[in-house]
Amino acid sequence: MTILGDAAVAMWWNVADEYRTEFHEWHSKEHLPERLSIPGFHRGSRWQREGSGDFFVMYELAGYGTLTSDGYLARLNNPTPWSTKMMPRHSGMVRSQCRVVKSQGGGVATYMLTVRLSPADGNEAELEEQLVRATIELPRFNGVTAAHFLRTETPKAEQTKEQQIRGGDAVADWILLVSGHSPSALQDAYAEVGEGISTWSRRGPGHSASHVFRLVHAMTSQDV
Repeated sequence: MTILGDAAVAMWWNVADEYRTEFHEWHSKEHLPERLSIPGFHRGSRWQREGSGDFFVMYELAGYGTLTSDGYLARLNNPTPWSTKMMPRHSGMVRSQCRVVKSQGGGVATYMLTVRLSPADGNEAELEEQLVRATIELPRFNGVTAAHFLRTETPKAEQTKEQQIRGGDAVADWILLVSGHSPSALQDAYAEVGEGISTWSRRGPGHSASHVFRLVHAMTSQDV
């Protein structure tokens, strides 16, 4: 898929099995429509790591200013009763407010490989160059439809009511997203281009994580 706009919110979390049925109902029937009704929100999508309760959710935004817009902050600080009930059931929340650095490819495919990483000290320029190059090259591989490079840039703002309910969120640093037809196609393609990326990335726990997720539901603002 091509990211619709110049900014995004990228999130990862886990939902325990006993809450998962209600979570899907809430997110599809209330939360996605609510978010997509906010000016500047173009598309929202929910992806699940197969065989687990791990989720990846992304909102694609018209521009970076949407992250601090009155409409968005109003929703973040006035969650619905259903949202207030569900927010504490998001465990291990990682929430990144991002600028889109590079986006290549098009359409919405079934699978998404998400890679969270951080540059090694002093290697920001080198890693950015590698990620931009990978974003351009990856859609050329068989089974890959698009790639996107996002960089977190958290706006200066007070903690919102939703964040307070969840107890605070972790933040990813730099993000590479690769979409396509099958998990193996995504993993094989990333293995081909990933050596240069790993050279300039920080090593160790918490600095690199990659998983494949399957699309569950996507909506655009035109669906609301």
